[in-house]
Amino acid sequence: MCGIAGFIDFTQKSDVGILRSMTDAMAHRGPNDAGYEVYEHPHASIGLGQRRLSILDLSSSGHQPMHFEQYSIIFNGEIYNFKEIRTELEKLGHSFRSGADTEVLLKGYAQWQGKILDKCIGMFAFVIYDRNAGEVVLFRDRAGVKPLYYYWHNRTLLFASELKGLCEHPSFKKEIDEKSLSLFLQYSYIPAPYTIYRNTHKLRPGHLLKISLESEAISEHEYWNVLNAYKQPLTHLSEGDVIRHTEELMHSAYSYRMVSDVPVGVFLSGGYDSASVAALLQSNTSSRIKTFTIGYKEPQWDESREAKKIAMHLGTEHHEWIVGPKDAQEVLHHLPEIYDEPFADNSTVPTTLVSRFASREVKVVLSADGGDEVFAGYNKFNQSLRYTGSFPRPIQRTLSAAMSVVSPEVIPYFNKQYNFASRYEKMKLIWASGKPQHALKYISQYLTENEVNYYTASPVDGYKTNFDMNGELDQMNDPLNRLLAVDYKTFLVDNNLVKVDRATMSVSIEGREPMLDHRLVEFLAQVPASLKMKDGINKYILKTIVHKYIPRPLMERPKRPFIAPLQEWFRDDLKEQMQYYLSGERLAKSGLFNVPHVEQLLNHYLSGGKVSHQKLWNMLVFQLWYSRWIEKL
Repeated sequence: MCGIAGFIDFTQKSDVGILRSMTDAMAHRGPNDAGYEVYEHPHASIGLGQRRLSILDLSSSGHQPMHFEQYSIIFNGEIYNFKEIRTELEKLGHSFRSGADTEVLLKGYAQWQGKILDKCIGMFAFVIYDRNAGEVVLFRDRAGVKPLYYYWHNRTLLFASELKGLCEHPSFKKEIDEKSLSLFLQYSYIPAPYTIYRNTHKLRPGHLLKISLESEAISEHEYWNVLNAYKQPLTHLSEGDVIRHTEELMHSAYSYRMVSDVPVGVFLSGGYDSASVAALLQSNTSSRIKTFTIGYKEPQWDESREAKKIAMHLGTEHHEWIVGPKDAQEVLHHLPEIYDEPFADNSTVPTTLVSRFASREVKVVLSADGGDEVFAGYNKFNQSLRYTGSFPRPIQRTLSAAMSVVSPEVIPYFNKQYNFASRYEKMKLIWASGKPQHALKYISQYLTENEVNYYTASPVDGYKTNFDMNGELDQMNDPLNRLLAVDYKTFLVDNNLVKVDRATMSVSIEGREPMLDHRLVEFLAQVPASLKMKDGINKYILKTIVHKYIPRPLMERPKRPFIAPLQEWFRDDLKEQMQYYLSGERLAKSGLFNVPHVEQLLNHYLSGGKVSHQKLWNMLVFQLWYSRWIEKL
């Protein structure tokens, strides 16, 4: 696991000092080694920088940039099946001087070019410089577990694992993209390919970016798309065969993620996803797996007791930490540094804390993100289907039209309920559309586009995102699977995976995502909804498998999200933070917010009004980010 950075400067003004600054801005991603090299091409200067966190082959032979023939590589990630690929390459005449997967990837590219990606089981972001072809190619893994940003402006292309790397280049302009700010306020994250800065993009998962050094042409190419998996015919396997094959794939995927030359642990929240990882791994070894849990002093949010019972049943070496508001307050001011664009998932605090906790014992930790997407766990999938299927379309359109002329504020009783105006607006939009994928979009928003325009200084027309896919979903094999595909391409990649990557990397440990093994994803994409949600049970397949290892009574309880109790903390221990950063004086500094409207929302919340705290959390996180990266508040 590493951090990579670099440039392709057609003005040829960038040097190794700039490259060093870009790369060292991400020293937390790789504290064990560093490499910086600049190559002069007749048309451009090419800089490749890497910070290394040694996980496989801890010797200096894994140093990067690494070279072979006309190729140079910098690599962030892990190729879990590198030994099998290495054996195949050795049969073709290749020899190896290291035990690193980087060398396997480099020589695999020399042998097969982009086809090497078809062979790789892993997570990765890497850059190849091909001197003979006169091109540089950027790659990102299928799911988007590893990040890669790039900036293209004024004949200079910059790239880095984190935005802070780009910010170190003197040509980078920190200009806020108001359309991206709108997306952030709606969803609490910014969907790919957009970022908070203009001219700056996330390389999309399953894509590569090719840059010609002679023509300065830049082209993006897709090599894998989860939609294609969901367009395959539904499997005709029996329920028993589906469950057996799924379990086999899980064993393989989970075991691959244990490949390491340093200690490995597992985040254990007490839910089915993380329990499946701990259970299957522990069943395959006589050694005790290290598991890590944090809990809260507020019992309604705490799952630590359940996690401990599961760990005791499985026989893991369990570690537990109970946190409170002071721990959250200490983390709060580090969030803009860790998440260097606005990012307001309400579990950033616990994820950062559990990462810090685990880093005392291990250098690699397995998370369980993706379980809700591939196994259909979120209730929002049920809601999207139910809201758009309960009434015939003519009735839905009539209801939506009626709601457009009746303000939610004048509806007795309901206008006093929690977040009613937002929920009213969302239902109006859902019934106007009538499409489950659009229902998922509105359910996923914390503020609707109309609300964003109310709270910001200038209304903007928003960007289209993967929530707005339409014709691309027509050939999908199942209505539920359409929703899983959309969530996979939005919330999973740009929220959950960002959250875990930055939190783990902030303390120099590697986060791995076994449930996102592409073989498991592709197989489950062909499983019908009737097996993913059966007899009113979400995640039916996963739960059936987990119950083979953990007694049902230990697992069956109401689902609790892995979030911090921010609503309670912001009305008490963290109230001053909210009031400081959302004061009129500080809101006015950016010129981006409608100050009276935000102040009114804050005062209503602090006086006990039934306002969604997430709206204010999004705004607070933006202000914290703005203070760190744009102007001190």
